[in-house]
Amino acid sequence: MTHVYLDKLTKVYPGANEAAVSDFSLDIPDGELVAFLGPSGCGKTTTLKMIAGLIRPTRGRITFDGEDVIAIPAEKRGAVMVFQNYLLFPYMSVGDNVGFGLKMRGVDKRTIRQKVQEMLELVKLPDISDRRPNQLSGGQQQRVALARALITEPRVLLLDEPLSNLDAHLRDEMRELIVSIQRQLKVTTVFVTHDQEEAVLLADKIALMFEGVLQQFASPDEFYQRPISERAARFFGGVNFIDANRNGNKVETSVGNFVFNAKNSDNAPEGDSVLTIRPEQIAIGHDVPNGENVVTGRVRSRIYVGTYTRYKIAIDDCEIEAIRSADLPGEINEGDEINVHFPSDRIWFVPRNSN
Repeated sequence: MTHVYLDKLTKVYPGANEAAVSDFSLDIPDGELVAFLGPSGCGKTTTLKMIAGLIRPTRGRITFDGEDVIAIPAEKRGAVMVFQNYLLFPYMSVGDNVGFGLKMRGVDKRTIRQKVQEMLELVKLPDISDRRPNQLSGGQQQRVALARALITEPRVLLLDEPLSNLDAHLRDEMRELIVSIQRQLKVTTVFVTHDQEEAVLLADKIALMFEGVLQQFASPDEFYQRPISERAARFFGGVNFIDANRNGNKVETSVGNFVFNAKNSDNAPEGDSVLTIRPEQIAIGHDVPNGENVVTGRVRSRIYVGTYTRYKIAIDDCEIEAIRSADLPGEINEGDEINVHFPSDRIWFVPRNSN
């Protein structure tokens, strides 16, 4: 296991007017699985390649267990990268592809054969050592590339969009395999993705990036419950946004006046801000009693999704979304006037238009 620390990492490409990555600082504990998440072009892969030693930073430090590795070449750094398009050698067998790193290190053939078989069993492809890459499916090629990376026992494993070239079924299988292997080997792992769901399902923590700048580094649950900014919340989606004006632990909004837990407002200044709350955190129904943080709304639409129903509800000039479990009693139909409860401990504020 390796503790990775990035200190004010910056990369400005020759001729560029702006930095691809700017003052990026991150502390990745031993054995953690971390996602670099963000839209295309935000600097995720550039940062990954700087960790790997494939791109030299303009400034900043990278340390592995306290050792500055900037001057250590990629092949000696101990950070191994699995590329999006796998980069298997087409003229080599699967076994030779997987064992290539050990061969370059001068390991004897018998040991290489043994290690290759161990790695192929680890990625659940024990019987394909003699095949060529062009005889494999995309999912199999991805597993072979992963086995090739792991055979050298890297200090850090780096994955560039590991699931992007796979169909939905193979993505599910590969996701489970990556997590299983990472937990088994306890290797510090960083992967790049633009897919929020993928990041949430795989990662212990997520580093969200916009325009080369780290926005938030937190657990998936924190991103859902306590996003740092309006932009971060909108990127993850599935959130109601309501214009708000805060005053102490009270707030005026376009749907009513509410009270809230003071701890949920530390992220945003007094006055003009944005109230956020997730659809599943809002209680709705004819049986919701009147009281604090309860307003009246009219159901505009309902969509039944099996285990739950999704509602669009008009409250004055504002429309919110709520999700209600299908197991709950009481029927709610389009056109119904219902009570809508915003729990005080679920309201979360973000600064308006914050980047």
